[in-house]
Amino acid sequence: MGPGAVGPAGALSLAGVLAGDSGAQPAGTPLPLDLGRMVPPGGDALSHDQGLDCWEVRKHNSSEWCRFIRSNPDCRLEGGFLDYLEGVFCVFPPRLLPLAITLYALWLLYLFIILGVTAEKFFCPNLSAISTNLKLSHNVAVVSLTSPLHGVTFLAFGNGAPDVFSAVVAFSDPRTAGLAIGAVFGAGVFVTTVLAGGIALVKPFTAASRPFLRDVIFYMVAVFLTFMVLYFGRITLGEALGYLGLYVFYVFTVVLCTCIHRRQREEGLAPPGPWEPEMPTDAEEQESSGTNSGDYSEEYRPLLPSRETSLRILTTALSPLDYHKWRRKPWYWRLFKVFRVPMELVLLLTVPVVDPDKDDLNWKRPLNCLHILTSPLLCVLTLKSGAYGLYLIQGIFPVWGLVTLVGSVLAIITFITTSNEEPPKYHWVFAFLGFLASAMWINAAATELVNILRTLGIIFQLSNTVLGLTLLAWGNSIGDTFSDLTMARQGYPRMAFSACFGGIIFNILVGVGLGCLLQMTSSQLVVKLEPDSLLVWILAGALGLSLVFSFVSVPAQCFQLGKAYGVCLILYYLAFLCVALLTEFRVIRLSAI
Repeated sequence: MGPGAVGPAGALSLAGVLAGDSGAQPAGTPLPLDLGRMVPPGGDALSHDQGLDCWEVRKHNSSEWCRFIRSNPDCRLEGGFLDYLEGVFCVFPPRLLPLAITLYALWLLYLFIILGVTAEKFFCPNLSAISTNLKLSHNVAVVSLTSPLHGVTFLAFGNGAPDVFSAVVAFSDPRTAGLAIGAVFGAGVFVTTVLAGGIALVKPFTAASRPFLRDVIFYMVAVFLTFMVLYFGRITLGEALGYLGLYVFYVFTVVLCTCIHRRQREEGLAPPGPWEPEMPTDAEEQESSGTNSGDYSEEYRPLLPSRETSLRILTTALSPLDYHKWRRKPWYWRLFKVFRVPMELVLLLTVPVVDPDKDDLNWKRPLNCLHILTSPLLCVLTLKSGAYGLYLIQGIFPVWGLVTLVGSVLAIITFITTSNEEPPKYHWVFAFLGFLASAMWINAAATELVNILRTLGIIFQLSNTVLGLTLLAWGNSIGDTFSDLTMARQGYPRMAFSACFGGIIFNILVGVGLGCLLQMTSSQLVVKLEPDSLLVWILAGALGLSLVFSFVSVPAQCFQLGKAYGVCLILYYLAFLCVALLTEFRVIRLSAI
């Protein structure tokens, strides 16, 4: 499998978009983002007149597959380190195509695991540390304002990072934009039906009325705005900023409502009602939460403090396994942990984590000094698939060599001027470094994820939209599904139910708004959307209908949600999935007029 292009003219990734590279487009021409099949059968190539669409490779004889892939410009994957199309059609012989698909499917699953672990164990803790440093933590005294602000901004950003990064990367290439729309809408349908219904089945409960109505109304407005953007076929700069502005307004509304209600409770005007989600105690939260890198904390501490050597500290900090926890866990947890260990070890080597809840702030002197070298090196080697890291300064010295040299000097200085027992005053800088490094890991994994999904779509001749609403939406939602269902099973169904709607609001508003905004340039402030597939409209309609159903049925039940409500939602999703697949395979289609 050959490496992807890494030259300065390489394809777009999130970093490439941030760098201002949005592809060559004539001034004044809207940037097209095809949201249906890459090219409808019988249509012309999207933007390459000299070759056929890559989707048609399977229509040729197997002996011509490799030549077709290498000679067709539309088959060049944008960004990434691996060329999956050349791998499956050139490296593997046609008779081993099932083996190649199996390996790709396993790699796809592992990419989802990388996204989840990076966001949970590294991205979110550093984001929490940054919010604490900026006096926005829920641990500060003035919780009447900071607690809701922390939850709907930093926590939502951390939990939705894989979804938003995947959407931004997908929007960066017109041929994969359908993945972004399919994933954003598909995850919305999945979360509001399967996840919400599953919570009601696991633990019938009384929903928090006012937060529920607020979140559903905001989400319906976001879905309606997206529907109108698709209907008119374009999104302007003002509309993209409007998406982000709507989320800011949502954050303001949450903070304002929470402050008003707490003030009323303090004055005795509003006793605690069923609308407010119950919160676990600190002990329960510590026991049920798995998002603060607990796997790497020392579970059994000695009674008497002892001075450890730097080598001992380094080996302990780099160990992703906890022997005592390993013995207590079931076999399937151990099997899953074995698959995670190699990736967790690499993340521990490259991403520092600052933990404000620990006395030493998770200061590991030898490892943190190593991070001064590895984290910047990771950033330059993953930025635009390594194009900038491999660039030769004056044609002689590579950028990665300069970063290695500077990082080594800073690491040595830090090691000499600090001690193992006490973190330095500038330790908070490592939170920003860890945030940046984990974001680059998430962006790199999301780029590979989008490329491999496009490859699978070409192999099976599936549209980007159906891949987005199934594989990408399921993969990005699986972590939230397990965590919310576990929370409901532990006795906090209202909290889990509120999380269903709060998270997807962030995903659609920031994912679509930021994804399209980063495609605009100073000479082109319009991104053209081309939903030429019936499936896009079915997807948008299904999401809107599910929200209307919950908006009407939940108040009609006096917010008492039981198993009947859960069964209805899950059956609705199964019916939607059947209609979507039948539409994809052209069993359901619009008749020609």
